[in-house]
Amino acid sequence: MGLSIWHILIVAIVVVLLFGRGKISDLMGDVAKGIKSFKKGLADDDDPKPIENKPGVTLQSQKTEDRTHVG
Repeated sequence: MGLSIWHILIVAIVVVLLFGRGKISDLMGDVAKGIKSFKKGLADDDDPKPIENKPGVTLQSQKTEDRTHVG
């Protein structure tokens, strides 16, 4: 037994009557803000950190030094 368009329409009308249009639009706005901040957080994590080159240290020895350094 599937849901017909009438079932969905009746459920939508009941939800609007219970919560009101104002609360539903506020809720959708909050959801949109949450999605935007989530995407911004993901974009911030994707930015690679620049490698700081120490004077007199080659890139290969710097990587080895970083792995062996505890602290």
